[in-house]
Amino acid sequence: MTTKSSSSSAIRLALVLVLLCFSAAPSFAQKSKQSALAHDLAILSDSATLTKGDYLSHLEKVFEAVNKVPVTVASFKKLVPIEGHLSQDEAAIALLKSRLTQSERTLNLQNLQMDQTLLEELQSNNKDCLSDLDEYEKELRELKTEILNLRKDSVIIKIFTQPSMNSLFKDQFAELKKKHVVMDSLLKNTTLTINNLQARTSANLINIKELMYLTDSQLSAVSIRAFGKERRYIWEPTNRRANRSEGFRKFINGEQQISGYYFVYTRSSRALLLFTCLVFFFWVFFNFRSLKQRDRLDAVVDFRFSFLSPHPYLITFIMLFTLAPVFDLGAPALYIEGVHLLLAALLTLLFYKKLPRRLFQQWCLFVLFLLAPVILRILGMPPRYQRWLLLFLSSSATIYGILVWRTLEEKSRRYKVLLSTGWIYVTFAVIATFCNIFGRFTLTGIFYNTGVSAFLNAVSLTILAKMLVEAFLLQMKSSRIRKGYPEYFDWKPVIAGLKRLAGIAAIIIWFVIFTTNLNIFNGLYSSVMEALTATRTIGSFSFTFGGVVLFLGIIWTANFLQKYIAYFFGDTGDDTFEDNKGERSKLLVTRLVLLIGGFLIAVAASGLPIDKITVILGALGVGIGLGLQNIVSNFVSGIILIFDKTIRIGDVVELSNKKGRVKEIGVRASTLLSDEGAEIIIPNGAILSNNIINWTLSNNQMRVDMALSITKPFDSTEVISLIRDIIAENSNVFINKEPVIMISPVSKLNSDVKIYFWCKDISKADLTKSMINAQIFDVFEEKGIEIL
Repeated sequence: MTTKSSSSSAIRLALVLVLLCFSAAPSFAQKSKQSALAHDLAILSDSATLTKGDYLSHLEKVFEAVNKVPVTVASFKKLVPIEGHLSQDEAAIALLKSRLTQSERTLNLQNLQMDQTLLEELQSNNKDCLSDLDEYEKELRELKTEILNLRKDSVIIKIFTQPSMNSLFKDQFAELKKKHVVMDSLLKNTTLTINNLQARTSANLINIKELMYLTDSQLSAVSIRAFGKERRYIWEPTNRRANRSEGFRKFINGEQQISGYYFVYTRSSRALLLFTCLVFFFWVFFNFRSLKQRDRLDAVVDFRFSFLSPHPYLITFIMLFTLAPVFDLGAPALYIEGVHLLLAALLTLLFYKKLPRRLFQQWCLFVLFLLAPVILRILGMPPRYQRWLLLFLSSSATIYGILVWRTLEEKSRRYKVLLSTGWIYVTFAVIATFCNIFGRFTLTGIFYNTGVSAFLNAVSLTILAKMLVEAFLLQMKSSRIRKGYPEYFDWKPVIAGLKRLAGIAAIIIWFVIFTTNLNIFNGLYSSVMEALTATRTIGSFSFTFGGVVLFLGIIWTANFLQKYIAYFFGDTGDDTFEDNKGERSKLLVTRLVLLIGGFLIAVAASGLPIDKITVILGALGVGIGLGLQNIVSNFVSGIILIFDKTIRIGDVVELSNKKGRVKEIGVRASTLLSDEGAEIIIPNGAILSNNIINWTLSNNQMRVDMALSITKPFDSTEVISLIRDIIAENSNVFINKEPVIMISPVSKLNSDVKIYFWCKDISKADLTKSMINAQIFDVFEEKGIEIL
């Protein structure tokens, strides 16, 4: 503060010197003094004679410095928002401090986690504010330094100290005096504002740090206190003071205030959740709409969708509330409980017509077990009443869980995912019962709520995984119909990998929520990250397990995407359409880009040392020279085939004595599908090293030849006309090329007829030839022309 004050005083002193010439009317004595001063300062001037233009150019520097002040201050657009944010932050910090320092407050694990998350967001926001304020202060300091440096300019000193200059630049001095007042006020007020905001931000950061220590200590205390006796045994007399009711209004007001601050500071995660659900909704909706526009909604009947419908409102809301806890791991307890209740209600609507009556009734009973503790807590009932009701609920939940588990076991193949979760539900209900009896009230709530939440999340995540698989199948089906592909395709192998991926993702999400409810997620996460980020050394090679896992994960993801991107657009590789060869080539290039790009991203993201990788690649080079020539040759040949387009997916080719349609071009080998259905795998190097006959390189046409033998007598003109008419009527004949019909006498009794015409689609050449042959036989029989 002392330094800033002295800096401001120096600036004002410089401006006083600048404006000295018009501060008062000069007298005769003053003139002589000023002349002496001018004489003393003459040595500071340039030796050359200064013109009026030179003086004006130096005055321009003064005006430029003065004019910078309002422009710079006006650029500090964040000052007002920062002040508003700080006021909000201070109120949130005060509320958190009052909550965390209540001596009689019952520790709530979910709310402590929410307090921790909120403090982290507050700390991040205040650090951002302080960074902006420091940047503004730096700009002001540079501006003040520039103004102070004007004192060192000898010409400017001469302008403001010689009386002759006062009359010469009278207008400029008057304008400068006005600007000086504005500049001085702006500098003073802005500096004061920034200093005050910096002080408030620093104070907030100090308070936040203290509250974070307090929150961490209380979270640690939950684990310690939870296993100790918090309340009297359930059969002991009641402590009236500890048994006071909190009250509904008091509970709601307290939860609303802190929840409001939490949602303000953590809105970005929920925005991402909403965006994800909207994308899912429109994805499903537009696929169904495209089928409806083509009157092909019946095309998805074979899939027997369990959850998808043309109006996916219900399943989108189920997806929203299923994923909400993952995007808000530290959300308030009331929010998480509300999400669970809404999710249970939505699942009840979904199950109403899908579950057997007995199983649906059992589900409704589970919803009551989920709803009851929330109502007890919201109503603010005395703790002793809550304990007795929780004892009844946990005991009933144990019996209920065993009965439901037996029901699910009878249909274990269909509900096998829920059986293990059912065991957790029953076990936690039993633990909650004993904890309640022996006064471990915190543990009672933790185990009961975790058990119910675990089962609910297992059900919803199982449904979500199945919904995503069904949505992918819908995408494939609608894409095939839009592109005119055959409707039937073997979809079971396609979704096998998707089911595994969706199942793994569901298990990971369930585990994260489960461990968060038990307050062990942060500890597990820290331990895992510590193990993954620790540097390991083998010889001179340093690495981390995290880098290796990230490397393999990105490679696996790239491989999965390149494999399923074609399926996403409806291409299974088994279709034989001429007009989709270009798209297949693009997909092939995309797959190659995904593989190569995935490898490069994996190397960059994993943090593996490039110099060490170069050594490994050098070693591979030696291996290539010794025994991997064929593998590298096939890989390079595959890249050449992809970009050279000698053959493309869907082409009909002949390679040596093998003929078939190109089903796939891989990085090592390509696959031909023969007319008999055999898949012929040929290394890419062998393809380029042999002659290739591509029947469909530039078009899909093929010339078909037929031979007949007819008896004499006959009218040659009539025969040729009849054959031409038959050929022209066939829709698969390429009419732009005239058919050729030649009649050659063989003997006095018969003649040979040779027919050549072009077929549009080579895949239908044999069928077209058979149809035309049958039509010629029928027409000739009507005309009395005998075919031998």
